[in-house]
Amino acid sequence: MKEARFKKTYSQGTMTVTEIWVDRNTGVNYLYHVNGYSGGLTPLLDREGKPIITAVYDE
Repeated sequence: MKEARFKKTYSQGTMTVTEIWVDRNTGVNYLYHVNGYSGGLTPLLDREGKPIITAVYDE
């Protein structure tokens, strides 16, 4: 079976949820936030506006 492209690395909350997901192909970190019926996804950026990259290792 093919491994999932995204991996959840952080989760906080139950009704209001904040999660960080890492793209295993690129290493780019994404922030996902949901509250009730609305939510959003955006890349995490550093102070210079560049995407935060996590080294991707085979597990």
